[in-house]
Amino acid sequence: MKAEDIFNKPLTKRERVTLRRTAERQAAGDDSHIDYSDIPPLTDKQLAAMTRFRDARDRLEKKKMISLYVRGDVLEWLRSKGPGHLTRINDILTSVMEAERRVKKSA
Repeated sequence: MKAEDIFNKPLTKRERVTLRRTAERQAAGDDSHIDYSDIPPLTDKQLAAMTRFRDARDRLEKKKMISLYVRGDVLEWLRSKGPGHLTRINDILTSVMEAERRVKKSA
């Protein structure tokens, strides 16, 4: 069996119904069926460490090519987080920029 055989396999009636119901719930923003009881609440420390997730829409912004010198230890730290260290640099700088804008607005 090949991957394309699995991808091209038609859905059963039950799978189509489940898929349609899931799509309708998501479209309506209905999360009432989700059981959160086994998920512990976040601590203040965890909340303070949170950063905004940047999705694909953020990546559609027009970018400009530049050359940038970065300290070696900073680059190694970024690379240690896994693939996407250049995107991570842009996300970090974007977060700082947005935080500065929020501070200026509230002043």
